[in-house]
Amino acid sequence: MIANAQSGSLKLTGMDYPTTQKGNQVDDYFGTKVNDPYRWLEDDRSPETADWVKKQNEQTYSYLEKIPYRNAIKGRLEKLWNYEKISAPFVEGDFTYFYKNDGLQNQSVLWRKNKWGKEEVFLDPNTFSKDGSTSLGGVDFSKDGSLVAYSISEGGSDWRKVIVMDALTKKIIGETILDVKFSGVSWYKNEGFYYSSYDKPKGSELSAKTDQHKLYYHKMGTSQKEDEVIFGLNEKRRYVSGGVTEDENYLIISAANSTTGNELYYKDLSKPNSSIVNLINNFDNNHNIIDNIGTTFYMETDYKAPNNRVVSFTISNKDPKNWVDFIPETENVLNASTGGGYVFANYMKDAISYVSQYDMTGKLVREIRLPGIGTAGGFGGKKKEEVLYYSFTNYITPGATYSFNVKTGVSDLYKKPNVDFNSENYESKQVFYTSKDGTKIPMIITYKKGLKLDGKNPTILYGYGGFNISLTPSFSVANAVWLENNGVYAVANLRGGGEYGKKWHDAGTKMQKQNVFDDFIAAAEYLIKQQYTSKDYLAIKGGSNGGLLVGAVMTQRPDLIKVALPAVGVLDMLRYHKFTAGAGWAYDYGTADDSKEMFNYLKGYSPVHNVKSGIQYPATLVTTGDHDDRVVPAHSFKFAAELQDKQTGTNPTLIRIDVNAGHGAGKSLSSTIQESADIQAFALFNMGIKSLSK
Repeated sequence: MIANAQSGSLKLTGMDYPTTQKGNQVDDYFGTKVNDPYRWLEDDRSPETADWVKKQNEQTYSYLEKIPYRNAIKGRLEKLWNYEKISAPFVEGDFTYFYKNDGLQNQSVLWRKNKWGKEEVFLDPNTFSKDGSTSLGGVDFSKDGSLVAYSISEGGSDWRKVIVMDALTKKIIGETILDVKFSGVSWYKNEGFYYSSYDKPKGSELSAKTDQHKLYYHKMGTSQKEDEVIFGLNEKRRYVSGGVTEDENYLIISAANSTTGNELYYKDLSKPNSSIVNLINNFDNNHNIIDNIGTTFYMETDYKAPNNRVVSFTISNKDPKNWVDFIPETENVLNASTGGGYVFANYMKDAISYVSQYDMTGKLVREIRLPGIGTAGGFGGKKKEEVLYYSFTNYITPGATYSFNVKTGVSDLYKKPNVDFNSENYESKQVFYTSKDGTKIPMIITYKKGLKLDGKNPTILYGYGGFNISLTPSFSVANAVWLENNGVYAVANLRGGGEYGKKWHDAGTKMQKQNVFDDFIAAAEYLIKQQYTSKDYLAIKGGSNGGLLVGAVMTQRPDLIKVALPAVGVLDMLRYHKFTAGAGWAYDYGTADDSKEMFNYLKGYSPVHNVKSGIQYPATLVTTGDHDDRVVPAHSFKFAAELQDKQTGTNPTLIRIDVNAGHGAGKSLSSTIQESADIQAFALFNMGIKSLSK
């Protein structure tokens, strides 16, 4: 219940917003008192919160239903999304597996084909639940392909169940492994497998803090309660993962306390009862073992290489001074993968892919010719495979799959989707604009050919700017529909991301986080100055850390934009680290508990704490899921409540809460289509667009 609750009625934009009661919670940070009147909305299990969600959704959907072209957008999305989607194949045992979606299936189905070409359904997640809200996560086979462990997510939760199956008979064996989180499965022979999880919280499993990750070994034929803790019992780490090398001689353990920087350990599986040995004792850098030949390891790292390099070393000479550059650092950011007995260096230059192939002596074999300018992904597989697969896409080209012969270097089109979208009618242009401090920032702008630069084009500016994540060109059905409706779609590659390596990432973290917001503001100003759009036709959009971006920019520069679309956002910067795995985000954000200086900096941009009375904020549609246990929905709830309480003027401030949905992964296609339609309709309607052109 809420102590000393106040009530009131708001009448804005001709609507009565649901009453959001105010509590009297006050927190003290280094002598500064901070009110938190909507603390009660953090309780995801309370009937009061459930009632608030119900009433907010009723008002939001009532508003959306009145937009005349909402159903037309949904219909076009359904038509455009209704095409066969087939993934790259992969071989396990005597079968070739692939994912296929006939068109509008809520979840893609895992099929397999035997050596005689006969196809059959292997796993159909559409049968897991009636509403499509239970999805298939990881699927991990034993080395000989005879056993498989697959994970399922219910309602979009990060908590997973792992089910083991005999791959030949498709019969479930053993008991279901429960409460697995942030983990894959790595088999050791056919005897058992490694997985990671946290102790189940005593409070709400959707919001309670989880910060001690443990690596377990499950032996086939035994109960989960007998599973051995391999790592993380005595060593407190927030993120722990374990993977068995392809030769099954080593277990490689990665341990981290934040989303950036990790230690490495190894265990020699060829020796019974061998101990776990530290390989890399450095949380300041990222390290990833990509392959081994005997006792020689090949590792991608940003240690003394902000743009990444691949090094080799032996177990007996693991000190960094003994590392040998296998693929040296270049001016472009490297992402390495292995397959077919080769190493593939996927470089990113101004967010565009370039790929090189190396043999296991470090000799350059060839530069791989890609189908165009855009994003290539894949080039991974087992050592014995002679044909690998990769995908290629950009903002106007639907993702196609190509086969690649590792010996000849020949690429062939494997699967090209048949999408009802004419890419020839559109173009993408990369520009470099100047941010507040003089830094040049790349942005790719996509639009219909012949676009008139008159400042009246509905425009979505999208950004992320965090966690070393790079925004590279990729096709989206939702964006395609926006383009068809004469919209402009612009993506800015902000600092905080990984587009230019570790230095670029660090330039958007902690006490430099404002750089990210300044970069985004400068992108909006560029689009307006160049007359792609104007403040009356500009929407800003972002999800998760990008939701923070939208929240911060709309509160700092409400005059600059017409529509704000923060999705599953991190919006309460004083308390984000109190929930689920949020403490692990401190490398990027810092926390309000670190120091008075850090507290003041966070409070200075925290969206929840910077909504002010007497200001007209943009028309805002906050989106979240009630089962989001990555970024808890309380962030969005509190931000929406603040906006509804303080908004001045006629712009609506609404929140759309997906029920039985999480942070986004595994969301059913029907839910994705409806959400996309609602977002686009809301944006166009609030830009004053009365009807869609034929």
